[in-house]
Amino acid sequence: MGLAASDLDAPAAAVELIHSYSLVHDDLPAMDDDDLRRGQPTTHRAFDEATAILAGDALQVLAFSLLARDRATGVSPEARLKMIQILADASGTEGMAGGQALDLSAVGRQINLEELEAMHRLKTGALIRASVLLAAACAPSLNAAEWDALDGYSQDIGLAFQIQDDILDVEGNTEDLGKTIGADAARAKPTYPSVLGLSAAKTRARELQRRASDRLLLLGERAKILTWLAAYVVDRRV
Repeated sequence: MGLAASDLDAPAAAVELIHSYSLVHDDLPAMDDDDLRRGQPTTHRAFDEATAILAGDALQVLAFSLLARDRATGVSPEARLKMIQILADASGTEGMAGGQALDLSAVGRQINLEELEAMHRLKTGALIRASVLLAAACAPSLNAAEWDALDGYSQDIGLAFQIQDDILDVEGNTEDLGKTIGADAARAKPTYPSVLGLSAAKTRARELQRRASDRLLLLGERAKILTWLAAYVVDRRV
């Protein structure tokens, strides 16, 4: 795309800050009440709930401060503003926060595939989509068709990632994943295996991977690493 890798250091860090904040808050007793994250006690277990809330708040604010303050030479002020908007949209009611609200309201209920995918396009997919579009926003040479291809790709792998997460909650183990296995079933949370069945969930993940990869044909060799990433999303065991 004509960008230096260092031009994307700040947006990459900003995405990880938002992701970390979301995990700290997601683990809280008022949300999923998890005890283990990445093989370590969750923040509210290692410290306390107040510290976990404040840590998450601080991480979220730091992400936007980082984008606003970064002075990478290859990124224009207009692109920087667009990145802030993309990340904000992915984090709020039209993204993770809205998806988490839908997730909490679905506990103990029967929902269909359309509802499940709408929820995960927000809760999980929005930040994955943002991670692709933040880089795209820094590439002024992209045309509209290429932007749309990357947008569609990011949405497909966002859903595929969540499906594989749900599959690993059934087939994985706590040691590899660093979090408690079977927690979704224990909390009666709708998942792809519970809605579709395990075999159909695996098929759906592969369908999304293939569609995501097909979208990248327009970009040729420039998208080689993204094609690899689409495969990794559904092949991963962690």
